[in-house]
Parts: sequence; C-alpha cells; structure tokens
Amino acid sequence: MHHKQLLNGLVGATALLLAGAHVVPGSDASARLIAAAPVVVEPSLLSPAGYEIAENGIAAKTNAALRTLGSSVQSLSHPDALETAFSSYFAFLSKHPSRVRKPYLYFVDYGLPSTQPRGWVFDMQTLEVVDGPFAVAHGRGSTNAQYGVPTQFSNKPGSNATSLGLYLAQETYGFRGNAGGRKYTSIGLRLEGLSGRYNSNARRRGVVAHGAPYVSATTAGRSEGCPAMEQSRAQRLLPKLSRGGMVFLFAPNEDWLSDDPWIVAAIE
Repeated sequence: MHHKQLLNGLVGATALLLAGAHVVPGSDASARLIAAAPVVVEPSLLSPAGYEIAENGIAAKTNAALRTLGSSVQSLSHPDALETAFSSYFAFLSKHPSRVRKPYLYFVDYGLPSTQPRGWVFDMQTLEVVDGPFAVAHGRGSTNAQYGVPTQFSNKPGSNATSLGLYLAQETYGFRGNAGGRKYTSIGLRLEGLSGRYNSNARRRGVVAHGAPYVSATTAGRSEGCPAMEQSRAQRLLPKLSRGGMVFLFAPNEDWLSDDPWIVAAIE
C-alpha cells in the first residue's frame, strides 16, 4: 500500500475512534450513549512532518531525483542506470548520514563507449546537474582496444581495470601521471570503495578521480582504472566532491547488479 493511502486510512480510523461518543440505537428504540475508548495516537504520524518522513524513504527520494534529473540525462546504456545510482546513494546516506558531508554525486555510465560523453555530477540536495555529460576514461584492463565500451571489471591490484560500484570521495592531492611517455600533473581525488569485493581495493590500487591530458571534451583514452576526466574540469569539480561527496561507476553487468551491497540494500 502507498504511504499516502496508509496515512489517509490512519487519519480516518483515528477520527472515528476519537469522536468522543456516539448514539447506538437499542432494541427498545431508545438511544444510549457509548463512550469511545481513549486511543493514543503518535502525533507525528498524522502531522505534515510525519507524512514527509513516511514519504521520504529511499524509494521516494530516488523517484524524486529521477523525475527531476532524468530528463537531463539523455543517453544511458541501461534504463535502470540512473535509478541504480540514485538508490545506492540514498541507501548509503540513510545508513551513514554523517559520512556524506557533501551533496554531490559523480556518476559514470561505463555501458557507453569512451568516444561518447558518459559522466555527470549531480547536486543531490537541490536536484540539479552540476556538470555533464562529459568524457571519462576507463581502465586499460577493461578493454583490449584503445576506445570502446569496457567489458571487464576487476578489484584486483595490478589489473588496471575499472571497478564498479559506490565510492566515498576523500581528500584531494597533487596527482602525477604519465601519458604517451610524458609526465604530467593534475589534481587527484582519493576514493574509498564501498561496494565490498567489487571495489574495496580502490585505495590500495591507487584508483582515484583525476584530470588527464588523454581526456578531451568528447573522447577519453584509457587509464589504470581511474575515472579520469579533462584536467580543467577536474580542477573545477573534484574539490566540490572531496571529503564527503560520492562516486558511482555503473555498467550493465548482471553479476555486479545482482550482488552489489548498496544496490541490494536499496531494494530490501
């Protein structure tokens, strides 16, 4: 039953029980008053604030985000990609509210090719698109070709593959990389993997969000497993995410979709 219907039923039933007294016709056609038994009702259940709480669960928050932001995300690899990201975000927020210190979510749809913009940053509090879509790299261990759709995902050190799932954004730092035999520097954002065996080794592997010269406005080369973006964009977005924002890396991978702890938590 929908929360609104349930609450309306509670209101109606309570109104009858609290009416005070009512007339019940007797067999002798005389009326006798029956005092209603006192009923203790939790005021918050019937108040506007209580109704908001009842309506404000993971599913309701996810649906609200989808209604507001869904039309801004025109191309996805799977019809449930955005819903999966939002529900996982709200599931973690519900369980660990003190850890989500910033309202930003960096979402990447790795079911799309690297020649297509596939990254977004959302403000999950105001339900606005902060930036996107923009190109994002995947790990070279996830595809054999330089460009394309990643099909292999791993949490193993040395795999150079992308790891799917939910991450908590941690501190920024001075990132140093190598592209085409040339060294470069950028801002980096360390990530804590929250999806168990799918991304728990993120810090150990050095999987971070960072800027890279091999990512342009429309195309991304391959990283060592990092969701890298353009350098100028990284400079602008990663400080927003740092120390309390979240990251969600999606792909239409059935094994992961059926087993990621935060996807499962959102539907329980």
